Amino acid sequence: MSDMTISKDIMHIGASDKELNLFEGQYNLKNGMSYNSYLIKDDKNVILDTIDERVTNIWLEKLEKALDGEKPDYLIISHMEPDHAYNIGILAEKYPEMKLVGNQITFNILANFFKFDFSNRKFVVMEGDILDIGKHKLQFFMAPMVHWPEVMVTYEQTEKILFSADGFGKFGALDVEENWDDEARRYYFGIVGKYGMQVQALLKKASNLDINMICPLHGPILKENLEYYLNKYDIWSRYEPEEDGVYIACSSIYGNTLKAAKKMTEILKEKGIKNVVLGDLTKDDWAEAVSNAFKYSKLIVASSSYNTGLFPPMDYFLHRLKERNFQKRKVGIIENGSWAPSAGKCMKNILQDMKDIEIIEPVITIKSTMTDDNLEQMKNLADEISFN
Repeated sequence: MSDMTISKDIMHIGASDKELNLFEGQYNLKNGMSYNSYLIKDDKNVILDTIDERVTNIWLEKLEKALDGEKPDYLIISHMEPDHAYNIGILAEKYPEMKLVGNQITFNILANFFKFDFSNRKFVVMEGDILDIGKHKLQFFMAPMVHWPEVMVTYEQTEKILFSADGFGKFGALDVEENWDDEARRYYFGIVGKYGMQVQALLKKASNLDINMICPLHGPILKENLEYYLNKYDIWSRYEPEEDGVYIACSSIYGNTLKAAKKMTEILKEKGIKNVVLGDLTKDDWAEAVSNAFKYSKLIVASSSYNTGLFPPMDYFLHRLKERNFQKRKVGIIENGSWAPSAGKCMKNILQDMKDIEIIEPVITIKSTMTDDNLEQMKNLADEISFN
């Protein structure tokens, strides 16, 4: 998956930023970030997207080398977020005869970022339109809200390549060998996860195409076993769990709630549940916690009470799930409170606003430290949550 070679006429001209630690100001990066851009050389030369400001110089050098003295005729703008569109102005100034290819919404948003006059350079495309550049034929499909309203993907008909915009992307630099699923899932549910219905619509369009390769704007080019990646996106966008298992999300102030969550983990494993993952919301990356909640079929939330409400790490986690349309799960609740337990009610209220969430009753209430009664309640919860 790390091989970025495409074909004789199609070149990858992107770059990675290994110094970036936080993507979009909120997503922790373990191994940097990649920004992909592509060049097709034919009777007409076509650039597909620019890249982020931080790696502009690298990109410009690669572009010049790949053009080898020629000029680009078209720039296809699949997505207007600055990590892909920052260099549109630089490119437009450098190549004044180059046409800008996008849909009408693309150009509406373009005007928000750039003040140069592009009125006579617009090449407006609609659903299914084809740009014939010689041997290669580029067909455009709209992908609104995956994850901005102007997003579109480009299908190269000759070599059967889908340029998928932010779809099928992942965190991480290009030369990092790591599991695609984990960082692609964290990326998907962090950035695209709210728009499952729109992703389903795009997948329906893709199902009618003969695709040999997927070229995203982030992450490796996908060349083999494409059904695997398409199936992952189908599962994620339908909000179905990938695996049968339990994710335990815990937010503990002084450690007693965490002790209970660890005990709950032991009890579940004793019941024969193999996939049990415990997350500490006070320490763990929130986007990874969200990713794990979507990965597994069941969820247990365990939290301390705080100021007659909910401890902030749990409140943040549950609202991030809610805004990403968390659904179709069985959920158990454990609350802790020394004098006025309030976490259970707060968690229940947030969860009840989500779609197709089955809350296991009763809520387990711990008052500071676990009792024998609590242990029995946790065993009963394990029985309930392990029963499909």
